[in-house]
Amino acid sequence: MLVNQGYAAYANNKIMTASPAELTLMLYEGAIKFCNIAISAVEQKDIGKAHENIMKTEHIIEEFQATLDHKYPVAKDFDEVYTYLLRRLIEANIKKDKEILEEVLKHLRTMRDTWKEVMRTAHRAG
Repeated sequence: MLVNQGYAAYANNKIMTASPAELTLMLYEGAIKFCNIAISAVEQKDIGKAHENIMKTEHIIEEFQATLDHKYPVAKDFDEVYTYLLRRLIEANIKKDKEILEEVLKHLRTMRDTWKEVMRTAHRAG
């Protein structure tokens, strides 16, 4: 029990001290993790677990969408991508479709990797 409390304190501290860029990366990592869990749950025919983790993935994408800064033209493109991913996740949840989840996962990984590169570029420039 004490180990769990220590880890929770560490994780909470990591979140509280993270930069906005690091928080974004953590959210991408979380969405990827939950999507992977959902894929595994679909394979195991664990409908409840699949639903729960698809919903967690959806909530993260909804958060990304809600926090877009529309004063930048690229926000419109991201909004369309997030809308597409949400539609696909809803479809995957209804059908419990592993292939759709794998498609979403591929997009999330690409977005995460692009974000990591943006962070590296900004760090080198700064």
